[in-house]
Amino acid sequence: MWTTSPSKRFRVLSVTVGAFAIVFLMVSATSARTPQPAASAGRNASARSAPDSPSLLTSGAYTDHLPLIRRDPSGPTLAGCAMFPPSNPWNLDVSSYPVHSNSTNYIDDISAGGDEFLHADFGSFLGYGIPYTVVASTQPSVPITFHPDGYADESDPGPFPIPPGAPIEEGSDAHVLVLEKDNCILYELFMATYIGPEWQVGSSAKFDLKSNALRTLGWTSADAAGLPILPGLVRYDEVAAGEIKHALRFTVWRTQRGFILPATHFASDSTDANRPPMGLRLRLTASYELSGFTGQALVILKALKKYGMIIADNGTSWYISGASDARFDDDDLDQLKTVPGNAFEAVYTGDIIANP
Repeated sequence: MWTTSPSKRFRVLSVTVGAFAIVFLMVSATSARTPQPAASAGRNASARSAPDSPSLLTSGAYTDHLPLIRRDPSGPTLAGCAMFPPSNPWNLDVSSYPVHSNSTNYIDDISAGGDEFLHADFGSFLGYGIPYTVVASTQPSVPITFHPDGYADESDPGPFPIPPGAPIEEGSDAHVLVLEKDNCILYELFMATYIGPEWQVGSSAKFDLKSNALRTLGWTSADAAGLPILPGLVRYDEVAAGEIKHALRFTVWRTQRGFILPATHFASDSTDANRPPMGLRLRLTASYELSGFTGQALVILKALKKYGMIIADNGTSWYISGASDARFDDDDLDQLKTVPGNAFEAVYTGDIIANP
C-alpha cells in the first residue's frame, strides 16, 4: 500500500514577475509577507481560455460569476471548517473541462517510470499515508526553525500551534499537518523534527481555509508544488459518507520546469514539454466503466471522474495520497490497483508558468 521511496524534490528558488503576477496581486489577496527577489524575470505563457470552456482567470482565482463552473455549495469540511471556499480549485467539478492538447504525452510519461496503475498510498495501517492533527485556538504556538539546507526564504516563519506530539509522516518527507479548527487555519511542515521547544523543518506554510489566496508565485510550501496537502488527501470520514467532494493529491516520478495554478512552484530543471508540470489535473475518463467496483474504491473512483487529481510532488507515479485509518478496508482499496494510468486524461485548467 505504501512506497518507501522518498519523494524526490529539486527545490528551485524562483519568483516570477510581470503582468500576470500584477493581475494576480490585484485580484486575489496574498499571504502577508514580502516576496523574495526574483532569480530571473519573465514568464513563458500568457493566460488564455479554451474556447467556450471554464478556465482559470489571469489572477489564478476561480470566481463565482463564471457560469460554466459547477460547484457543490456544501463542499468538503473537516472539524467544522470548510476546506477552502466552494469556488476554490480543489473543490471544482472538472468533468466537463476540455482535454489538454498534450494529454496523451503526459499520461505516457507518467507511466514511463515503470508504475502504470493507480495505487492508494494509505490504508488501515497507520504507518502509511500522511497523518494530520486537529487543534483548538488554545493550542500554544511554538517557534519554527529551518534546516541549513531548507527553504526559509519561501516559508511562513511561525510560530505555529503545533503540538510536540503531532504525528509525523513516515519517510524522508516527514510532513506534519495541523488544522486549527477555531480560525480554520492550516499549518503544514516538510522534513519536520520536534526538538523542544521548537520544530525544525525544511519548509513551512500556512493557509487560511476561508480564502482562495495562493502562495507567492515561485514559492514552495510543505509540498513541492506550493500546494496545501490536507485538502487533497483521501480521508476515511468522506469515504464512509459515500462522497469525496474535492480533487485528490497524487505524485509522479518526474515533472518539467513549470507549474499550472493553483500550484506556485516547479521542482525540476527539465524543459521536456512532454513531462507533466506541477499542478496538472487529471481525471478518470467518462467512458471508464465503474460497474465492477465496490465500496471504498468506488467512492474514490467517482471522485476522480468528477474532481480529478492534481500533481503535487515528485514520487512514485499514480500514487494517491490519503490519511490512513484503521477502518479502511485494504482489500477493497486494492481494487484501485487494477485501474491503468491510460484510463486518465489531462484536462486544461490554465497555461504552464515557467522561467525561460
